[in-house]
Amino acid sequence: MQKTQKELLKVDNLKQYFPIKGGFFGRTVNHVKAVDDVSFTVHEGETLSIVGESGCGKSTTGRAILRLDEPTSGEIEFDGKNLLEFSKKEMRQNRKNMQVIFQDPYASINPRQTVRQILNEAMEIQNIGTKEERNDRIIELMETVGLGAHQADRFPHEFSGGQRQRIGIARALSVNPQLIVCDEAVSALDVSIQAQVINLLKKLQRDFDLTYLFISHDLGVVRHISDRVIVMYLGKIVEIADKKSLFTNAQHPYTKSLLSAIPSTNTEGKKERIILKGDVPSPIDPPTGCRFHTRCPFATEKCAKEVPTLRSEDYMEEGHMAACHYIEEIKSGEHQPTR
Repeated sequence: MQKTQKELLKVDNLKQYFPIKGGFFGRTVNHVKAVDDVSFTVHEGETLSIVGESGCGKSTTGRAILRLDEPTSGEIEFDGKNLLEFSKKEMRQNRKNMQVIFQDPYASINPRQTVRQILNEAMEIQNIGTKEERNDRIIELMETVGLGAHQADRFPHEFSGGQRQRIGIARALSVNPQLIVCDEAVSALDVSIQAQVINLLKKLQRDFDLTYLFISHDLGVVRHISDRVIVMYLGKIVEIADKKSLFTNAQHPYTKSLLSAIPSTNTEGKKERIILKGDVPSPIDPPTGCRFHTRCPFATEKCAKEVPTLRSEDYMEEGHMAACHYIEEIKSGEHQPTR
């Protein structure tokens, strides 16, 4: 359930195309359509997760929102301000409100700096506090993320993977952000460490009223941390719903396939595994119509020609939408697999 109705982040018709150069003069000959016309909102204080297979565009969406990659088109409104109208200087100043935790704790931290220098640098760039105040803040941050103050003058190679990710979290917290984009923030960690970091993120969200855009391919992790979930396939949103509705009443065939792959400890009933045939098409030349139709067991000629819109049916929870031509027919059994 969303904790408040206030919209902190609003994304409209976001597109992120990467040019492909070719020929003697290096002209643009095509584009990788990594994110193609994506729209959603993130409410203050909630965790909205984006899930999907590798290459679906979820990480690119997060980078485009932060303008780490400049979006091709669309609108990104953060706390009532259009980020795409900001100059580079204005965007740099606004980054204290929008931070990111990267996937690889080994690559996202400067190995030549101590933890104290890493955390101080983030605050110094944003002109936060005096040197003494920043030092006090560094000790406070270390303790907040479960590290000791005595470790502040150590280098990253002296820490384990889980500890390095805690340093990354401390760096994100150091400038008092409103929104944190967690880009596969626990996928590089051992399962036991994943649980510790997820619990830490949830505690920090309660303590500091944080909003998370949580990007992951692991639906087990997403189920534990999310309020709402977006499912992406080949640059498009195929389903969006609150966590409970998605995990108990998924509508899109792609979402159902992802959910069927979650490992289960239930020995009483065997869960049916939905195995998709074929490979994910190239984002350089995506399929016409519904992008999932080349792998969908329910696909028809209509699916190959017409792009489905995100829509809801009467039996679905409020805010639950799926982009499929045959939502109701599949649920009722009127539309059977065609392949």
